[in-house]
Amino acid sequence: MRVVCAPDSFKESMSAPEAAAAMARGVRRVLPDADCLEIPMADGGEGTAETLTGALGGRLLTVPARDALGRPGKGAIGVVGDDTAVLDIASAVGLMGILAAERDPLASSSLGVADLVRAALDEGARHLVIGLGGSATNDGGAGLLVGLGAVLRDAHGEVVPPVPRKLDRVATVDLSGLDPRLGKTAIDVACDVTNPLLGPTGASAVFGPQKGATPRQVRELDTALAAWAAALEPAVGFRVRSLPGAGAAGGLGAGLLALGATLRRGVDVVIETVGLDSVVVRSDLVLTGEGSIDAQTRSGKTPAGVAMVARRHGVPVVALAGRVPQEADDLSGSEFTAIVPILHEVVPLETAVKEGASNLERATATVMRLVTANLSG
Repeated sequence: MRVVCAPDSFKESMSAPEAAAAMARGVRRVLPDADCLEIPMADGGEGTAETLTGALGGRLLTVPARDALGRPGKGAIGVVGDDTAVLDIASAVGLMGILAAERDPLASSSLGVADLVRAALDEGARHLVIGLGGSATNDGGAGLLVGLGAVLRDAHGEVVPPVPRKLDRVATVDLSGLDPRLGKTAIDVACDVTNPLLGPTGASAVFGPQKGATPRQVRELDTALAAWAAALEPAVGFRVRSLPGAGAAGGLGAGLLALGATLRRGVDVVIETVGLDSVVVRSDLVLTGEGSIDAQTRSGKTPAGVAMVARRHGVPVVALAGRVPQEADDLSGSEFTAIVPILHEVVPLETAVKEGASNLERATATVMRLVTANLSG
């Protein structure tokens, strides 16, 4: 039997490669001679660079990069072949890198993403694949552009720092100093949301509270991004604010769109890059999963993308997850052949996270026993 193990990460418990390995161990518990193909997946969030770089046989590099508060830190880029680099913005300006007590979306900046981009360009990359998820910032990509050479000025010609608290002062955006290598670089952005920059479904209203913004700060952030858009749009020559995905990652989507990037559904970028179709079409069973299978799964999450590929080729697909609420029943039979929780008893969250790999391995073995029993029957 040929089994494809294609999970995303189980947050705080297992990386995608670790989850794929646990699934493969579970398969071989029951079918020692099974042909298990471990294909770690992602959807543009944290871990995308590691996943894609590993799948493509590239090099994962640690590079200097500022965090969301502008402090010196480190990030990661994956170098693949002669001209491609993969990075996820969360490795530099991710929410997980900022302590809860330190989070201040009005003072946060995406300057660290520019550090990652410059490092990739220095490695010779002329094609960037950027995972756009998990950001602690809400600056509309102002920090990214400034870090790459743009200059923001107020009505008096004074330079304005690229933080939301100051963006309402920006009158002009000068892009003439952008790194010239960007003009010869294609940028594909893996993004799993389509939110615009502004308004009730925009960056501030939807994602601001996740980053520590109070209701009052959400309003301040939205006002700041409206001023930012009014200054940026004349510089780029098009209406950034209303484009789908402009509000992703606190508006980083808008900054990347200003650089000519193409925003695509994150899981689709990963599926295409790892060649999942060509593997699934020759398989008998597909296993996928992540920490939770719920109502959000359909919205561009990894398991739904993997299931789409499996259905396209008529291959059964089973999703395994740490959390499977009742709402997931709507997905069983339509999106997935079956959805299986990996916990066999109620345990504290800390225990579930610590024992994630062993629980996933055991649940996978259970799935395989049912599959083989069904085949023999």
